Amino acid sequence: MIPVSEPDISEKEIDYVTDAVRSGWVSSHGKYIDEFESKFSKFIGTKYGLTVSNGTAALHLALSALGIKNGDEVIVPDLTFISPVNAVLYNNATPVLCDVTKKDWCIDTDKIESLINNKTKAIIAVHLYGNSANMDKLMEIKKKYNLYLIEDTAESLGTEYKGKRLGSFGDVGCFSFYGNKTMTTGEGGFCTTNNEELYNKMLILRDHGMTSKKRYWHEFIGYNYRMTNMQAALGLAQLERLNYFIGKKREIAKYYYNNLKDYVITHPIGENYNGTYWLYSILMKNEDDRNSLMNFLYKNGIDTRRFFYPAHEMPPYKKYDMGNYDKSKYLSETGLNLPSSVKLNKEDINYISEKIVELIKKLHGERFNI
Repeated sequence: MIPVSEPDISEKEIDYVTDAVRSGWVSSHGKYIDEFESKFSKFIGTKYGLTVSNGTAALHLALSALGIKNGDEVIVPDLTFISPVNAVLYNNATPVLCDVTKKDWCIDTDKIESLINNKTKAIIAVHLYGNSANMDKLMEIKKKYNLYLIEDTAESLGTEYKGKRLGSFGDVGCFSFYGNKTMTTGEGGFCTTNNEELYNKMLILRDHGMTSKKRYWHEFIGYNYRMTNMQAALGLAQLERLNYFIGKKREIAKYYYNNLKDYVITHPIGENYNGTYWLYSILMKNEDDRNSLMNFLYKNGIDTRRFFYPAHEMPPYKKYDMGNYDKSKYLSETGLNLPSSVKLNKEDINYISEKIVELIKKLHGERFNI
């Protein structure tokens, strides 16, 4: 079975993790924590950064440090992995679901202003599947209404918008290093920021709300959101290979595009951003075709994933349904993530592409009307 994604672990990762274990610093202190935090922040292009236990923790920590609380509203895209919606609810705030666009699959910046009121405190921009949201418009809205902007960059590590890396635009950039991400620490996450005060607040909240100046003195109700030195060792080795990973993702995307552009709606190619194609994705004609393709590929040894469900359709979030999520629903019903591991070779991609074209010809005799 060709998996949708799998990590690429080399001898470098094994050596670094082994060194961390042998050092005895296996918990949340050690040289790899400091080096990873410094080098990852520099890669993104921010002054400050801190490791956390996972990507959802990064979002929750960011919202908490920004003071999001009961009575506040935070605008989030309707089509996303559910973490940003849940993180808003963890803070007893209200998620305001916004539709996405067909152009970049990210939050529809033309609809955001109609959702803003005196309770609105922040926007979470989720950069979906290696794409980028419209950062020019988001920064304009942020400034106009004096809102916080959090970037959920879990799926778009390394993507550049007009030459500037995502995760460096908003008040906080949030990242995930889960095992299927472009780089991994097994579990783990990261927060980036250029705001020193905000950085220091996140540092305290990450470690049970305990001040660094007075041990066991807790100034806030905090969390245990720390990363281990072993995870940071793995992350540092992965970071040193990250440019290779990103280059390989873009190479895979080019192969898929050339093979499939005449048969399906292919992954967006950004006008203002250089995407990193975390999971190369396509759109089928309708939900039945998408499901048929998933089943057909599985029978031929190829694993795939459907797009996320719209948040407004799922039981815990139905009460936040404000209507008019046509794009979110369309993408969810027709979207499919293809195998995108950096371990894939050209022969693998050709085989996957041939099977996709084979089924489309069986279904329609030719490509569908794209």
